[in-house]
Amino acid sequence: MSPVRRVAAYAVLVALAAFLLAPFVWMGLVSLHPSRSPIPDLATIIPRQPAWDNYATVLVGTDLPVARFALNSLVVTSLVVGGQLLVCSLAAFAFARLDWRGRETVFALFLLSLMIAGPVTQIPVFLMLRAVGALDTLLALVAPGVGSAFGVFLLRQAFLAVPRELDEAARIDGASHWTVYARVVLPLSGSALATLGAFAFIATWTDFFWPLLATSSLENRTLEVGLSVFKDSYGGTDWPLQMAAAVIVLAPLLLVFLALQRYFVRGVTLGSGK
Repeated sequence: MSPVRRVAAYAVLVALAAFLLAPFVWMGLVSLHPSRSPIPDLATIIPRQPAWDNYATVLVGTDLPVARFALNSLVVTSLVVGGQLLVCSLAAFAFARLDWRGRETVFALFLLSLMIAGPVTQIPVFLMLRAVGALDTLLALVAPGVGSAFGVFLLRQAFLAVPRELDEAARIDGASHWTVYARVVLPLSGSALATLGAFAFIATWTDFFWPLLATSSLENRTLEVGLSVFKDSYGGTDWPLQMAAAVIVLAPLLLVFLALQRYFVRGVTLGSGK
């Protein structure tokens, strides 16, 4: 590529990035304006004295337990990500490294389940949790998310790329299936595990409908649901506080994406080859 084309390509990418980042920058700047001030125009969008206390007001300065919402989201997301990595990696290991009758048929059913929209299964899951008295508990928020057909598929493809000769060498030394799983396959599949962890984190952190359906008490709400409650109670006419609450919800997603962004492309291309 010639230098002129390279400069033009970078200019287009920078302009596109600025266009995509503009709403987030606007949101962050508005959150630093004094509480109850109107939406500023572009000429006054940069506050003269940033009102950092807006964030403290959102977290602890209202009657709503926003800090509890954030803690709930953190705990639920951490448990779902950890559980999904464990459950999906075990299932993927069984599909990729173990020989058993009906393996391909069962895996085909896993792939078919990807065609079923998530909301279709939420009502049956809701009824099952209600039958065992688990609604409005941490179990109701965590249990439905620890299984993922996409996660099993993603990790299976990664495990298939690990040479089987390593399994055979480990078994010659007396290694069991568990040892091969934990000390051979998992350490060589870090990129796929990080990709699945990032996808699971974003999906769980931003989930709104299921926490709204599965919980009824205010103290068990997650941050996404709590944000809507906050808007109705405090943020409807207070844009700086509403934007501060939105930044609190968005910040962990941005941090996770920036830390793991290189794995997203690998996750998209991982299933293209064995």
